[in-house]
Amino acid sequence: MEWSSSLEMDDEYGKFIRRMNPPRVVIDNEACKNETVIRVDSANKHGILLEVVQVLTDLNLIIVKAYISSDGGWFMDVFNVTDQDGNKLRDEGMLDFIRKSLGADSCFVPTLRRSVGVGQSLTHTSIELTGTDRPGLLSEVSAVLTNLKCNVVNAEIWTHNTRAAAVMHVTDEATGLAITEPERLAKIKELLCNVLKGNNKIRGAKTVLSLGATHPERRLHQMMFADRDYMRSDHEATDEKQRPNVTVANWYDRDYSVVTIRCKDRSKLLFDIVCTLTDMQYVVFHAKVDTEGPDAYQEYYIRHLDGFPVNSEAERQRVIQCLEAAIERRVSEGLKLELCTTDRVGLLSDVTRIFRENSLSVTRAEVTTRGGKAINTFYVRDAAGNPVDSKTIDAIRQAIGQTILQVKGNPEYSNSPPQESPTRFLFGGLFRSRSLYNFGLVKP
Repeated sequence: MEWSSSLEMDDEYGKFIRRMNPPRVVIDNEACKNETVIRVDSANKHGILLEVVQVLTDLNLIIVKAYISSDGGWFMDVFNVTDQDGNKLRDEGMLDFIRKSLGADSCFVPTLRRSVGVGQSLTHTSIELTGTDRPGLLSEVSAVLTNLKCNVVNAEIWTHNTRAAAVMHVTDEATGLAITEPERLAKIKELLCNVLKGNNKIRGAKTVLSLGATHPERRLHQMMFADRDYMRSDHEATDEKQRPNVTVANWYDRDYSVVTIRCKDRSKLLFDIVCTLTDMQYVVFHAKVDTEGPDAYQEYYIRHLDGFPVNSEAERQRVIQCLEAAIERRVSEGLKLELCTTDRVGLLSDVTRIFRENSLSVTRAEVTTRGGKAINTFYVRDAAGNPVDSKTIDAIRQAIGQTILQVKGNPEYSNSPPQESPTRFLFGGLFRSRSLYNFGLVKP
């Protein structure tokens, strides 16, 4: 009750500060030759940087440069951004949305309650999964949900360092709405936990079901951080050249810890790093973000929420490990496959079953449904972690449909079909895996 009362006081104080010092957003297309410059001024509050970056990231904007200053009671940020094609932002609808989302009429000032990103939703049930990664795991999870009459309408699946995490939005097959019956929810949770545990006796598995509406990528970072995916096993072979360069040193004159990051630039990199610093309870007082060709350089001046810099070697190593994990989680290892077809119950189960039958492992996946269309992206490797053979891809595309499943970003694989073949999983003859017998879903 005391914690709840503290959160309510935090909300009211945030509203008061906001009324006295409303945020100011300036969007300038003239100050820079190739980028749109967005300036945000506001009263400072822990977590506000993450909320601003999240708004820009959710619009799929590329943050080319950023200058961040929040020392004292005021927050001042400058972002140089482009669209996905490297052009300035010219669409008035998007510019107006940015002003409203970050400006005086917005509600982006975060509180402890909002930092988790949970809200009520009656349109879907949210399922959060964490466990040990293994080939075929997504296929087994999808098969369980299909047999329980659940339709996966949206999902984000990440894997990193032998761990897997997923945020899935499911609806009832009959009603198309959220599943609310306690007995049914308990059954879903029990069977999914059995799938996630598998034969692993060392690391645990976790399943959470709710009617909350969460930010999937934000939650995935929180879930994998809580699951300690940043801890590398002693036998794990890592290529030092491919790992990001992260250093942490103290600036004693100013009581800051200075974090510098050099790595390959990619979309949403700033969001991923700020997420992790926020989850670790660090405050960013100053920062500079820049891109140098294909590489990114980022520098952060931070203190812990208690006001102290990093004060031990163990803490310094933990910061480095966690930031390396944050950068690596979203790195797309494997061949990119895109599927676009009419959505139906069991589609994800059928597609991932064919992947599994052809010894493919999904390293990352994005599942979306728009206007009755399923638009899914998969990153796949073979079960041993090696690149996928072109003959295997041809067989999979013949099974799913040449025009339905496309290879992206790799010229070695041709998308032009020699001859359209029947799509066996779309028209019957569905295979039921023997592994489902173990979970009581299919009778022998």
